Amino acid sequence: MLDRRLQLHLASWLGQWPAGPGLHVVASYRRDRPAWDGRLRPALAVDTGRSAVLSVSRDRVAAIRTLVRRSPDRLLPALPEAVGLPDWCVHDGPFRWSRDPAPLPDVGEWMPSTAAGLPPWLRLFDRPVLVVRDLDGNYLAGAGLKRHDAYGQEVAVGTVPAARGRGLARRLVAQAARRVLDEGAVPTYLHERDNHASARVADAAGFPDRGWRAYGVYPR
Repeated sequence: MLDRRLQLHLASWLGQWPAGPGLHVVASYRRDRPAWDGRLRPALAVDTGRSAVLSVSRDRVAAIRTLVRRSPDRLLPALPEAVGLPDWCVHDGPFRWSRDPAPLPDVGEWMPSTAAGLPPWLRLFDRPVLVVRDLDGNYLAGAGLKRHDAYGQEVAVGTVPAARGRGLARRLVAQAARRVLDEGAVPTYLHERDNHASARVADAAGFPDRGWRAYGVYPR
């Protein structure tokens, strides 16, 4: 059942899934609409190592297919300009999902993203966020759910420097993932390739690295 949810999520998020061998550049209306945070994602891709789908707006498909054919090694650095946003940046790293989050104890409390004392990045979420506070009520760590569609929700997590090393992030990610599964969706987790701390959190929370990759053009 969960594999079916993952397939439905990727088909919705990208505009096509699954795909045959190689890289497939496809059109999706979603590349012209704001994402979960109200900002565009003009190019998104998921690559399994054998096949990949790169999703762009309809008016950019031909140019990017030409780029892939002529200069495949320059695809990532050339992608922002190819989608008409040369000042934007490319994110590239593992694409992870979980069938069975780690059985770590709950640590956070769900609360409105407008609650006092939360960092700016958590305020981007329009639904409750998962937060850990100390005994004095000071914020220590938090997680939010990026609801990409009805089938997939991406977990984002952050911890203040003074509270790192306590295992809060991994417990928050596992707790949030269980909520996603209870809601009938698949929890996903993305991070930059060189973010080793985030990779350790994902591994410990039950999001293994299966060799899949996600990349795309994002606002700075």
